[in-house]
Amino acid sequence: MTNGFQQPKLLWKPSRPEETQMAKFKSFIERRYHLKLANYDALWKWSVENYPEFWASVWEYCGVKASVPYTEVVERDVSMDNIPKWFKGARLNFAENLLARRDDHIALIGAGEGHLYVQYTYKQTYERVRACAAALRRHGVRAGDRIAGYLPNCPETVIVFLAVTSLGAIWSSTSPDFGVTGVLERFSQVKPKILFSVNAVMYNGKAHDHLGKLREVAEGLESLEKVIIIPFVEQPFDATMIPKGETYKDFLITDDGRDIIFEQLPFYHPLVILYSSGTTGKPKCIVHSAGGILIQHLKEHVIHGDLSEDDVFFYYTTTGWMMWNWLVSGLVAGATLVLYDGSPFKPTPARLLDLIDELKITVFGTSAKYIQSLQEAKVTPIKSHNLSTLRTIYSTGSPLKPESFDYVYTQIKEDVLLGSITGGTDIVSLFAGHNAALPVYRGEIQCRGLGMSVEAWDDAGKPVYDEPGDLICTKPFPVMPVYFWNDPENEKYRAAYFSRFEGVWYHGDFVLINSKTGGFHMLGRSDGTLNPGGVRFGSAELYNILDQFPQLADTLVVGQKRGADERVILFCKMADGHQFTPEFVESIKSTIKGLLSARHVPAVILPIADIPYTVNGKKVEVAVKRIISGETLIPSGTLANPESLKLYYNLPELK
Repeated sequence: MTNGFQQPKLLWKPSRPEETQMAKFKSFIERRYHLKLANYDALWKWSVENYPEFWASVWEYCGVKASVPYTEVVERDVSMDNIPKWFKGARLNFAENLLARRDDHIALIGAGEGHLYVQYTYKQTYERVRACAAALRRHGVRAGDRIAGYLPNCPETVIVFLAVTSLGAIWSSTSPDFGVTGVLERFSQVKPKILFSVNAVMYNGKAHDHLGKLREVAEGLESLEKVIIIPFVEQPFDATMIPKGETYKDFLITDDGRDIIFEQLPFYHPLVILYSSGTTGKPKCIVHSAGGILIQHLKEHVIHGDLSEDDVFFYYTTTGWMMWNWLVSGLVAGATLVLYDGSPFKPTPARLLDLIDELKITVFGTSAKYIQSLQEAKVTPIKSHNLSTLRTIYSTGSPLKPESFDYVYTQIKEDVLLGSITGGTDIVSLFAGHNAALPVYRGEIQCRGLGMSVEAWDDAGKPVYDEPGDLICTKPFPVMPVYFWNDPENEKYRAAYFSRFEGVWYHGDFVLINSKTGGFHMLGRSDGTLNPGGVRFGSAELYNILDQFPQLADTLVVGQKRGADERVILFCKMADGHQFTPEFVESIKSTIKGLLSARHVPAVILPIADIPYTVNGKKVEVAVKRIISGETLIPSGTLANPESLKLYYNLPELK
């Protein structure tokens, strides 16, 4: 990128853009405000320049269900870093909006590894939510109480989540692959009243007992009044071995048969608590509002994504990742959700692709790493699968490489919207992403989201195009966190988002915005940005080159401070049957120099036995950067392989 930005190749364009919800919403805005908007870019500019009117229009267009109307869209006189309140005066319930349907249309399909498919209609889902909500209410759960889930991605989890939020209680979840330390680091901060979990999970073709970890977690949470155990795997278990434990069946006995009483609460009432990665410290507890998530996800699913009752929506995610929340919100469009828990590669690497044909999936969400894994495994779905129902593929978690775009369009399906999307736990949504009315260009995220005043800024705080910069959002948006838990003066909140540039949201991503297409290029995390000799570039630029070497199983690129300067360090995990040699090092250097520049060439290239990852599949660059700079870190519970960090201490080549 720093050698001069070149326009990417057009890979796909919609056949009938005028029929999309985006086109219809644009017409709605033009009629309502007597405008003529030339294209999406004009609509986006209007949406950020007139953001109160824009969000009011989303509310009306998407039909937010509220028992009391709002009196003010947003506190215009409150600065962004003071967290303005939205839709003041309104009273609503998140779960009520997701359960607006009560018919025989399929709402949930459970398709986990080792399980037969199960499905619930919207009517059946409502009834199960009703029973759980009644039991929660009889056990004293009220608005503001915290209820936690240590649960897999399955229909029962969605049902419990909707029951909890119907009461106005605050939901927080993590997945069974988290270790005891990682769970306690999170839940001990928010002090849940009730914990829901399972007896066991299936992964890689085997049943894994969960009760041992659950017992340790229950013993470590003094706030718990009950632990409810759902029989997820058919094997006998004794709920009484868990402190305050009882089965889900016994818990539901207290159902009194009454209809759901959806608590009517302010727009900004807390809905969920999510957690920062915690790879370099204790996880931050990020509190998101019911109304903020509702209206943002309506915009992203309905307007940007064209999601409707005709869709079958799948996302490969765990309950510990924000994409689970994003997936569940698909119910607000009346869609059918496919909930999968287990290995994506068992019994074959094409297992998730099989689901597309078996369940007629129309929208398929996954990670960039998964797409790369399919490519490396030489899976060719365009030959082996039908995929006739598939219209959209979503990718997130890390930057989607240009080569992965090529793979999707040549080896998966030619006529499909490949929506690379980016946002984060901090906003439980997207800053930039998909658009059913726009074309797809190689290596690009299609566009900035409507209402999201996103720019790339240089070090001087000036917007830049066609060159790298920090991702900044300059105006308020409804899904900003309402606060951090245990941060009464918002000190941690402001330090996280408003300390880099005054009065604007600094997200910590390093990006490039294409001035011609409006597309986004993700270049890595700002705190992992490389800066040798004052030349800034993202690690993604190097990974795109390094992935072309079959000798490499994996790599990690970080910066190491050297006085006032920084040098680039490359760690190489060699593929089986290949040796780390001086000749190989030289081939890496010459390739990077030829394809990028001499400035991009790592100062030190070292072999390493393992690369650290989070449980969500993200490379852990910042922790390694701190270790090789002399710090000693306590491994976080979010690391999938925490023992790998030991490999990076006291390396003589880095002294």
